[in-house]
Amino acid sequence: MKRICVFCGSSLGGRPAYREAAALLGRTLAKRHIGLVYGGASVGLMGILADAALEAGGSVIGVIPEALAGKEIAHEGLTALRIVGSMHERKAVMADLSDGFIALPGGMGTLEEFFEIVTWAQLGLHGKPCGLLDVEGYFTPLLTFLDRAVEERFVKQVHRGLLLVAAGPTALLDAFAKHRAPVAEKWIDRSEV
Repeated sequence: MKRICVFCGSSLGGRPAYREAAALLGRTLAKRHIGLVYGGASVGLMGILADAALEAGGSVIGVIPEALAGKEIAHEGLTALRIVGSMHERKAVMADLSDGFIALPGGMGTLEEFFEIVTWAQLGLHGKPCGLLDVEGYFTPLLTFLDRAVEERFVKQVHRGLLLVAAGPTALLDAFAKHRAPVAEKWIDRSEV
């Protein structure tokens, strides 16, 4: 893997563990010589992640829409900063640059960006690994919801399996290295509609 895209909050969150996990992930990516692709901001978990990767000698590419460059305070010290025209363009550029995707704790934007990428995997548009860094059980309620969606037959088990989950970056990156995209003939069968 050359580069991994990380989606995370532009705020710090309520626990020091979130900041520590962002910094550890940034350092771990740099140590493994894996470039970071992220949303381009200098604030919140985004800024901590980028700063940690840079301080550890890593390559960091930020991708930020022009409309957010001022609000999220675009990071000026990156290896590269790409300013794009829209959120749609941001996600497309991030996806093209990346060999895998991780979500750290964050809010609705983090989840929206991450789940669009997971949906693309479900549809067979890419076979890249997608993982949640489950810091102090932050994503546990979401994982419970997804298990319920499988029980209620809105999500196939094979597609639920697209989400790799670990509490720490080393375990998650090790799982990424072993990842093989699941093979599903169809994402939905006519008999299921």
